[in-house]
Amino acid sequence: MSKKQLSPKLFACSQSMVLADKIAKEYGVPLGKVKTTKFSDGEFQPAFEESVRGRRVFIIGSTFPTADNLMEMLLMLDAAKRASARHITAVMPYFGWARQDRKDQPRVAIGAKLVANLLQAAGATRIMTMDLHADQIQGFFEKPVDHLYASTIFMSYINELKLDNLTIASPDMGGSKRAYAYSKYLMSDVVICYKQRKKANVIGHMELIGDVKGKNVILVDDMIDTGGTLARAANLMMDRGALSVRAICTHPILSGDAYDKIQNSKLTELIVSDTIPLKRQISKIKVVTCAPLFADVMTKVQDNTSISDQFLM
Repeated sequence: MSKKQLSPKLFACSQSMVLADKIAKEYGVPLGKVKTTKFSDGEFQPAFEESVRGRRVFIIGSTFPTADNLMEMLLMLDAAKRASARHITAVMPYFGWARQDRKDQPRVAIGAKLVANLLQAAGATRIMTMDLHADQIQGFFEKPVDHLYASTIFMSYINELKLDNLTIASPDMGGSKRAYAYSKYLMSDVVICYKQRKKANVIGHMELIGDVKGKNVILVDDMIDTGGTLARAANLMMDRGALSVRAICTHPILSGDAYDKIQNSKLTELIVSDTIPLKRQISKIKVVTCAPLFADVMTKVQDNTSISDQFLM
């Protein structure tokens, strides 16, 4: 006689509580209770306030800075493992440290690989994330990785805009594959920005490959940090005769004076997901939630059904 499958439990890291609550409502279960004890020296200890023995556990948390966010995910994974959870999925809408995916200079760490090792050592039996900075990071894991694409949530918004003379753009050479994927689905032209950096987060020179005159341009990227690249690209395209320039960026890191750069740029609109909570709201930023996408894939993982219909690209 087969045992009845126990229902899964969803828990949230503190930095992603709002998004996790949306995912839980879409999934149809309440978030599990977690109590976090904080010590005077800055240490903290999360503890589940309900049993997870023999269950599938989804722990939801984006690992954007500070490092406490990553540490909280690791501690919760370890707690679930030691509490005898059957399966433990780290649901990381934003996978932090992903830009450190290779040795691009001597004597540096490969941070993304280190994080992968830490997650697995802590107890994750599955990883679920969206729009990794580099697809090959999936290969850093020995566990299954569900790598989702934000295109599935952004496409409907693009279609609602009903833009004529649409052109998809990549803000750099590294994002050209993503831009071509969008353009293939939308049957549009592609232009690419070529940039040279003086150092990290500082652009020395930018050129445009392709024609944007008389076009409504949508820049696509996996993340926006300081906002310098997108602001400069938008200004360059408008100067070259574009009718409008919008940007779609999955992960709104938006550090430093990024909000001011976006607001003061020639961008018509910046469309982002809610993988990272905004520090403040400005008129040019539109947020599209990724909660239904994650809830749907989590349901299919629990039911052992295919998730291939969630991949537009």
